[in-house]
Formats: sequence, structure tokens, C-alpha cells
Amino acid sequence: MEQQKLNPTLVYVLAILGLLCCCFGGIGFILAGIAFFIAQSKLKEAKLDPENFTPASVKAMNTAKIVAMVILILNILYLVMTIYRISTVGWDELMRQSQEMMEQMQNQ
Repeated sequence: MEQQKLNPTLVYVLAILGLLCCCFGGIGFILAGIAFFIAQSKLKEAKLDPENFTPASVKAMNTAKIVAMVILILNILYLVMTIYRISTVGWDELMRQSQEMMEQMQNQ
């Protein structure tokens, strides 16, 4: 029987998109969480039947899972920081600060 390969491409794509969405207040935790869940389920499947999967593809999927987990943690931390800043400083003050930063960048 021919061994199957685990393809970590989808996990990497979702994780990288999650990293890019981190800039939007930590919303990328959704994509990174999906990537982590996919990698975890594929690795469980490979663990149940290790003869059907190549060791190199299992190792690649494990690496993709670690990347997704790191990006997930970064997004969750950024989301918590965003919620904390909104609750302490207030939305209006954050918008005023960002407006000032934009004006400073335009003047340079």
C-alpha cells in the first residue's frame, strides 16, 4: 500500500493570514485557531495509523502546527492587549491618538 502525505500548505496559509490579521486588533486568532485545529486533527489521524503516512510529511505537519500555535498565541495576546486598552483608555482617546499619529506621519 502506498503511503499518504500530509499536506501542511493549508495550515501555513491560514496561519500566515492570521498573522497578517493580527494588526486588526487580534482578529487573526480565528484563522490561526482553524489552522491549529486542522494540523492537530491531521496529526491525530497520522498517529492512529502511522504506516499510511510518510514520516517527512508528519514532521512537516508538526512544524506547521507549531507555527500556527505561535501565531495563535500572538493573536490572543494582541487581542487581550486591545481589549485592555479600550477598557482603560477608551475608544475615543484611542481614535484621537491614532489620528495624531497619522498627522505626524503625513507631516514628515
